[in-house]
Amino acid sequence: MAKISIQTTKTAMPRCYCYTTPTISDHDGWVKIGYTEQDDVEDRIRQQLQTAHIPHHTEWSDVAVFADGRTYFRDSDFHAYLKKQGVERMTPMNGEKKQPEWFRISGDESFTLYSKFRRTKGVMDKVGTIAYELRAEQEQAVSQTFDYFMSHEKGEFLWNAKPRFGKTLATYDLCKRLQATKGDYACNILIVTNRPAIANSWYEDFVKFIGTESGFRFVSEVSALKGKPFVMSREEYTDSLTKELADCIEFVSLQDLKGSLYFGGQHDKLKELVNMQWELLVIDEAHEGVDTSKTDVAFHQIKRNHTLHLSGTPFKALANDKFPSDAIYNWTYADEQKAKAGWNDAERNNPYENLPQLNLFTYQMSEIIREELQQGVEIEGETEEYAFDLNLFFSVKANGDFVYEESVDRFLDALTSQEKFPFSTPELRAKLKHTFWLLNRVDSAKALAKKLKAHPVFGEYEIVLAAGDGKLSEEEETKKAYDKVRDAIDHNDKTITLSVGQLTTGITVPEWTAVLMLSNIKSPALYMQAAFRSQNPWRYQENGTLHVKKNAYVFDFDPARTLIIFEEFANDLSSGTSGGKGDSDQRKQNVRELLNFFPVIGEDENGEMIELDAEKVLSIPRKIRSLEVVRRGFMSNFLFQNIANIFNAPPEVIDIISSLPNAPEGDLVDVSPETREDLSVNDEGEVELSDEFVIGTAQDVFGDKIYSDISETLERKTEEILATPESTENQQISHLQDVFRKELVAPVMQVTNDTYGADLKKRDAQKLQKQLEQKADRLVTQEYGDYSIQKKTLEAQRQDALSHLSETGQTAAEVNEQFDTLVQEATDAFKERVSNVLDETVPTLCEKVVKTVETKKRERTKETIEEAVRDHLRGFARTIPSFLMAYGDEETTLSTFDMIIPDEVFYEVTSITLDQFRFLRDGGSYTDSDTGKEKRYPGKLFDPVVFDDSIKEFLALRTRLGNYFDESHIEDIFDYIPPQKTNQIFTPKRIVKQMVDMLEQENPGCFDDPSKTFADLYMKSGLYIAEIVKRLFNSDGMKQAFPDEAQRLQNIFEHQVYGLAPTEIIYQIALHFIFGFDGGELIEKHHLRQCDALPLAKDGTLEAKLDSIFG
Repeated sequence: MAKISIQTTKTAMPRCYCYTTPTISDHDGWVKIGYTEQDDVEDRIRQQLQTAHIPHHTEWSDVAVFADGRTYFRDSDFHAYLKKQGVERMTPMNGEKKQPEWFRISGDESFTLYSKFRRTKGVMDKVGTIAYELRAEQEQAVSQTFDYFMSHEKGEFLWNAKPRFGKTLATYDLCKRLQATKGDYACNILIVTNRPAIANSWYEDFVKFIGTESGFRFVSEVSALKGKPFVMSREEYTDSLTKELADCIEFVSLQDLKGSLYFGGQHDKLKELVNMQWELLVIDEAHEGVDTSKTDVAFHQIKRNHTLHLSGTPFKALANDKFPSDAIYNWTYADEQKAKAGWNDAERNNPYENLPQLNLFTYQMSEIIREELQQGVEIEGETEEYAFDLNLFFSVKANGDFVYEESVDRFLDALTSQEKFPFSTPELRAKLKHTFWLLNRVDSAKALAKKLKAHPVFGEYEIVLAAGDGKLSEEEETKKAYDKVRDAIDHNDKTITLSVGQLTTGITVPEWTAVLMLSNIKSPALYMQAAFRSQNPWRYQENGTLHVKKNAYVFDFDPARTLIIFEEFANDLSSGTSGGKGDSDQRKQNVRELLNFFPVIGEDENGEMIELDAEKVLSIPRKIRSLEVVRRGFMSNFLFQNIANIFNAPPEVIDIISSLPNAPEGDLVDVSPETREDLSVNDEGEVELSDEFVIGTAQDVFGDKIYSDISETLERKTEEILATPESTENQQISHLQDVFRKELVAPVMQVTNDTYGADLKKRDAQKLQKQLEQKADRLVTQEYGDYSIQKKTLEAQRQDALSHLSETGQTAAEVNEQFDTLVQEATDAFKERVSNVLDETVPTLCEKVVKTVETKKRERTKETIEEAVRDHLRGFARTIPSFLMAYGDEETTLSTFDMIIPDEVFYEVTSITLDQFRFLRDGGSYTDSDTGKEKRYPGKLFDPVVFDDSIKEFLALRTRLGNYFDESHIEDIFDYIPPQKTNQIFTPKRIVKQMVDMLEQENPGCFDDPSKTFADLYMKSGLYIAEIVKRLFNSDGMKQAFPDEAQRLQNIFEHQVYGLAPTEIIYQIALHFIFGFDGGELIEKHHLRQCDALPLAKDGTLEAKLDSIFG
């Protein structure tokens, strides 16, 4: 078995270089200063000059690492240093934006400055920025956001971009564009992040690209930035405004913000943030636990014109409800890797160069689970066929042991011993020192941790169990798990982190080089989210050599699931093919493109690991679907699509579908324009209720009694809770939430249950109640949070006033009386706000209930109708195997299906004409009965990809099972052909064999006699004749009479077997089966004919008919 190849890192030697071009007079006195990680600097220089064949002179090259030997830099850092030193940089030519990397300085002088730069880390007394040019995707994001802000007051925009997009520089560029619109007005920017650790990147980009000459000042109290040049405290910035006016970019951590009493916390700090009008609020890492009620309360206090959310989660599905599609900019893995591969600017270094490429290895588990496959699995007391499922494979018994203990042991042993697996050799293990393993359940993770620690190979790894127990919040759980991982990696050479969902978002562990998927994740977004955990860039030094992560790996053990996800992911990246849209060629092209920078390595038929092309990636999931269709006799919903179009279809379509055979008893559920109206189905076939209906129905169902009674009760109980002086803030919030649940949610749900009863399933009711409770809790937290902040602010002002009595001349009693009045006014205002909010919220909640329940009710009715349509379509689909058996060939597809079958045969079997089938398949024109206008029905009720794949699968099966002389076959093709009408019920093979056995018992030696004749006068399939042919062919007497096999077969068909088939299609089926063996096509003469013997037998003319047919 061939070894697999894994290369997680590459060595790099970052160097800066300087050269001149003596033959170009315009460059006299100028030097080019660049950067490379290639082994040979001269190769890099030649790449830049090769197209023009320009001679050059290399002035110097040196390592791009500061004197400490640990910190690496790039040429842009040295360029900035040169600018601070006053060295002139060449201006762009012909209106180009990109600044050349040429400087007016000699080679020797530049090397002197370079040496000083390395020694001092470029630290200077004055700030100096370097010109920058946004990359195309950054420019697109900034322009799109700026345009949106200009046309949407209080607009909120999301940058849903993978890490390394360059969000800090792009955000600063947006700030400058906003600043340019303000004229003499202030343009203040507030940046809030959930991760104070990234403060440095914001600071460094400010110093490098923005600087104080922009008119902005960088303000922050974050400890990581204290003491750094050009970082001002809030007090310093405020004082500076007396000397010169300047805008500010203020950087605050979310923890500090929520800790301030002005934002819901306990500490008197950050008061100025509340008092200022901000042009832009930037919420960095918007996906990391900031979407909570308390965070909402904090952000609610910030007065701003625009909001920009930055997220590092690369999926378009993020917060779709919160942001309209034109308020989201996406930058995904595919975008990034396309940009990396397509970078063609020889002058500049590829900014994506050090972003690792993902590689997916997917393995079959058939050898490891061979016992389960043989024995089956017990479900509810019965043994069922074992269908592999990773969650089931790692399931755990009550005592904490794995259900499939021995199989899990074999799995771990295979990982560390079979050469195709990732931990099988010391060399591979050295490249996968730190990995992330994802499971489905906490108890599975605990059981696996126990096994890994006891394993002879994995026992050498530090095992980190990052599986929460539910006692901490999700945010706290993630932090706790992250700290455990960091500690383990910092103190151990090799680690394995086991997770059941923790650490899949919002954290970066650069050292992880692989993810093992041991969970049956079905969602492409969640799967890829976990896969990207290993894709973070990583650079480290070992024995004086710099190593850069080049590749990251995903190891998976369920190829069918994995490749389905891969195909969906590839196509969901494109609007033309997302959600199942697009034709097969488009979808294949998208897969092909993704494979260019996300290769998939899987097993071939011999178990060897090979790189899969687009055809193979697509064919495996498609084969699974087509096998399922064939196994079900084509009675599978995989064959159908666009069923919801039935609600916009003309009556002709309904009539055709109602005519299809083998449907359930009774007519198709009535579908008419009235049905569409009753179910509120829109043009896309989705249930869409009008606002008028929702509001009117909510009023009818809940009425003024609910609306008024609930509001009055809640206002009274809110007053009672606030009047309890000894209760704490958290107690008051908790009490208020309980009251709102009992007095608002419970009565609404009671009326809902009473009104809708059976129309509301228990699960839906529970889900609805939870949604309403969450909405009520957020309402309480939001409104009380604002009130609490007001009270705390007043208390802080009271204490300030009390500490200055001697200056103001007031007494303590006067101050307390004044502030007691203000607190009471705030309390009264809070009660009034609660009253006003309830006036809006109660009807809104009731309308949400109506919309949810009425939509569900209609969707269930709609689904019932759609399933009835599918029932009838399955009634048609069950005829397909018969047609394929009779008429199918290798050219048969959905588009040619109607060309191979005679019209009268098709009608006889399906009860519809070929033209009617074409109308369902292709659509066509029809006359609207109401308007008299000609319209077009789109058709396309059948999925051509699944249909064509299933036809190929069936015909391949027909060929494989065609040799009925092969006794190893335990099945035959008729196991895959459902019975049609009453005269087409196939006798099972075992019954046929029993019948022929009885014939031989009653007529000993009949199959040895070449003169004996056999007849089946009412063939259904040809099985009976085929069994007789086989017995005759294999008998000793026939072998002696006809030693030559071809002559023996010719005698059998020409002189010994006779058969009649009652219909054209049965006749064709029987012929294809009886002559389906290898060489069957050479039989020239036979006595198999089409003739319905049943009526002839009834009227006594059968014998005469036989004489006329056979002579």
